[in-house]
Amino acid sequence: MNYLAHAYLSFGNDPVLIGNMISDFVKGKRKFNYPADIQKGIMLHRMIDGFTDAHLATKNAKKIFKSSADAYAPVFVDVIYDHFLAVDETEFPLNKLEFFASETYHVLKQHQQLLPEKFSNMLPYMINQNWFLNYRFNWGVENSFCSIFRRAKYLEKNDKVLQCFYDNYDALHDYYKQFFPEVKNFAFNEYNILVQE
Repeated sequence: MNYLAHAYLSFGNDPVLIGNMISDFVKGKRKFNYPADIQKGIMLHRMIDGFTDAHLATKNAKKIFKSSADAYAPVFVDVIYDHFLAVDETEFPLNKLEFFASETYHVLKQHQQLLPEKFSNMLPYMINQNWFLNYRFNWGVENSFCSIFRRAKYLEKNDKVLQCFYDNYDALHDYYKQFFPEVKNFAFNEYNILVQE
């Protein structure tokens, strides 16, 4: 799952949101450097990732990108899951996505002193380019794909990855629809356990 999904699956809890958003930037025992409520978000993020990777729909989606992206296939699937979440009117009807994006950015900016340096440096780009809202659009997906190519150590930029997205759009959307209700239910159950501890 990518940034939009992890933010959404924080269920309106600000400390959990912060932990959920920064988890990939906090390795190993460094999570203990954060307040307990933020640690819960870090743990929730990792649980969501484990569930996502093990889900059959995700495995099938990864196969679509395997030939063109190889080991980076899961990263591209994360982006397309955020795209389908952004256009999912059952989760974001009317202008709810715009409101959710604005609220999320506001919380992150308010707590910027707690963010790892790499995430803190990335945050202005996330806000100024409105990543959450722009996941709705194909050009937003393209921009995210280009960002992956820039960061990837062993993957050269190629049009085949994007073409896989377009050629298999309906199949990928079906995988999202199989997957997201289940990960949302899983995350909500784990969230309730964590916040009660």
